[in-house]
Amino acid sequence: MTPSFTPRPSQQNILRYNGGRLGIAAVPGAGKTHILSALAAQLIQSGKLQDDQEVLIVTLVNSAVDNFETRIKRFFDNPLQALYKYRVRTLHGLAHDIVREKPAKVGLEERFNIIDEREAGFIRKEAVNAWLASHSLDEYLDPALDNSKRDWIKRQQLPDMVDSLALAFIRSAKDRLLTPEKLRLKLDASFSPLPLAELGHAIYADYQRALAYRGAVDFDDLIRLALTLLESDDEFRERLQYRYPFILEDEAQDSSQTQERTNFRFAFRSEWQLGSSRRP
Repeated sequence: MTPSFTPRPSQQNILRYNGGRLGIAAVPGAGKTHILSALAAQLIQSGKLQDDQEVLIVTLVNSAVDNFETRIKRFFDNPLQALYKYRVRTLHGLAHDIVREKPAKVGLEERFNIIDEREAGFIRKEAVNAWLASHSLDEYLDPALDNSKRDWIKRQQLPDMVDSLALAFIRSAKDRLLTPEKLRLKLDASFSPLPLAELGHAIYADYQRALAYRGAVDFDDLIRLALTLLESDDEFRERLQYRYPFILEDEAQDSSQTQERTNFRFAFRSEWQLGSSRRP
């Protein structure tokens, strides 16, 4: 540790960590990024890592990657001492790394593309507009509305409302590892009609067909496919577990269900640390 860093008593407890599963609850401004950086540096300096092992720090946004890297280096008199001993990745960057190693195992071409949120939104809205063009939503509207009001709602409000519903539906389905095909089976097995789910499924299926036509995946697909790969390939998972014996996760409270499962499968049988800034 650098001479200028004097950990508080609660932070000292964190720095005593040397293996196993640990969660940190912290409010904003509590210094969690700094203490996780200090812990990463301490693990590197402890001699617990083999030459081909690294501490993995997982965070949510790209800006935090540079922040962690800068802070970790400050704990070393010579930054070269930490070279190749840690890796900082966003959740989506980590999922990308995992899927890129074995894309064929999850049904992707070797040179698959990743679309950003802007392009994903454009493709989804095309699917929404196609659905609206072939379906009437009169049954969802108040029958007491006059024709002009009804037409205004259809033209001005429904497209955005259906797009918002489709976005939430697609993300929820992918977080539950439900492909359009799996979801279709569940809807067919339902004992009662689910019109909104049918709407969501139709747009979801069209959206995924558009991605497949482009040979592309979105960010949610990356997480879903990374988990599928980790759960289906024991040798690959164990190789990654050896490479990263310590996993420090920042902002864990913002992880989705699938993201949490991805990190859990990745860290299973490994020593790991969970960094969280849970709100009071």
